Amino acid sequence: MKKILILITILISFSLSAQSTPEQMIEDFFSDYQSKGVGQAIDNIYGSNPWINSQTDAIINLKNKMSDLTEEYIGKFHGRDLITKKEFSDKYVIYTYLVRYDRQPVRFTFEFYKPSNEWRIHSFKYNGDKFESELEELTRIYNLDLENKN
Repeated sequence: MKKILILITILISFSLSAQSTPEQMIEDFFSDYQSKGVGQAIDNIYGSNPWINSQTDAIINLKNKMSDLTEEYIGKFHGRDLITKKEFSDKYVIYTYLVRYDRQPVRFTFEFYKPSNEWRIHSFKYNGDKFESELEELTRIYNLDLENKN
């Protein structure tokens, strides 16, 4: 009986330590993105959320839109940099990444939710065309703020 209890305790602690964190899910996403393609990366990350069907129109549209991120269209992928990490509680967090290509930067935003014991993707967003104009607007606002302080 003691052996069974010890085995159960080991299995439970192993399963708890094997749960994915948002950081690990993002690492897996980018690994899949580079090796298996955008469609598989999106399917895999949304696989963490049993409430989201990978064949919904929104996800299919996202995959189609992101299929333009090819070397022929946007150039070589050079990596990514974390822009922001916002924790709204210990159960909801948003990560925003600058994804670097030859032609231009792209922004990926990952939102994660932990309703009970396991993290799951809540939303993934991609802004390619709008990102540069958003950066220009933020720079303009930042500069206006600096001018008002002086």
